[in-house]
Amino acid sequence: MRVMVCLSYVPDTATRPHIAPNGKQIERTGVKFILNPYDEYAIEEGLRVRERFGGEVLAVCVGPEAAKEILRTALAMGVDRALLVRDEWTLDSFGVAQALAQVARQYQAELILTGRQSIDFDSFQMPSTLGELLGLPSVSVVSRLTLAEDGSVVVERDVEGGKEVVETRLPCVLSVQKGINEPRYPKLPDIIKAKSKPIDELAPPEAEPLSEIVALALPQRRRAGKILGSSDADLDELIRLLHEEAKVI
Repeated sequence: MRVMVCLSYVPDTATRPHIAPNGKQIERTGVKFILNPYDEYAIEEGLRVRERFGGEVLAVCVGPEAAKEILRTALAMGVDRALLVRDEWTLDSFGVAQALAQVARQYQAELILTGRQSIDFDSFQMPSTLGELLGLPSVSVVSRLTLAEDGSVVVERDVEGGKEVVETRLPCVLSVQKGINEPRYPKLPDIIKAKSKPIDELAPPEAEPLSEIVALALPQRRRAGKILGSSDADLDELIRLLHEEAKVI
């Protein structure tokens, strides 16, 4: 089976973000970037599918040269091949989806896996957009995957208050979430070997962006809370604050 896993190159959550001078993006200089944590589950699920059905796993990332670092992480975990679609932060989400769709067609992927979301923009757009571009069924937020030899697919996805069971067939696009598996840690020999493995490169498609970030801003600082006592005067003050400042009564 030909499994394609889509990876995102995202800022480390431990990094304090700063807005770039143009006011439209974060300042990337000096920022540590990592493999999107949700994508680790997609890699692991792809490896488990290969272990059961055979075939190979291709890891793909759309990003700058430095994104090869996360592709080497995927190679160390056990994927067979890695591909970087070179883009210096010019593509919007739709452009990234177009690039991934182009790779999926060329690779003739039967199963396309992504993380449930990327932790930078949290847009949840990629799986459904990719499925639409490829004309394939897509299911998001998958917490359990069952494949059969005949190509039938049964997935469970978490919904509020319970589980939803969805049946579909290969080829398809699935986004997976934490809990579907426990990602393996690459062993030191595999990490060393991954450093010398080739990473293929591909130019991105020419695509006009469908969206533009007009401005970015950090959230306003929240005012410190007020602690009141239990006297009648404090109760009157609480009512005043709720009415005049919080404006909830």
